[in-house]
Amino acid sequence: MATDLTIILEDRPGTMADVGEALGKVAINIEGLCGFPCEGEGIGHVLVEDAAALAARAALEQIGIEVRRERQVLVLEMEDRPGTLGEVSRRIADAGVNADLVYFAAGNRLVLGVDDIDRARSALYCGK
Repeated sequence: MATDLTIILEDRPGTMADVGEALGKVAINIEGLCGFPCEGEGIGHVLVEDAAALAARAALEQIGIEVRRERQVLVLEMEDRPGTLGEVSRRIADAGVNADLVYFAAGNRLVLGVDDIDRARSALYCGK
């Protein structure tokens, strides 16, 4: 499993550098990352291995970055061809699972935050 940390940043130059430096200093690899401005603040999502989540949270909070949410997410290796996102999303949707977070991570992997991770896994891996 992997953990997504939702972080809140000041919307100013250097905050992503602060994140990278803080995690680098404690030898935590950033597996995936996305961010965007929203109403004067930066919202970021940082993907780390489950085993590193506690240390990542501590490193970020130590430099004054708010970790608003920590949650397990699905990380799926994706084939690089048209339609794969639609296929994966449809299987999850048909199982009645809502995806409320989606971004790509290193290695052509798709990160999905869903409202029912067990049902989503079942929909994706049943019969495989």
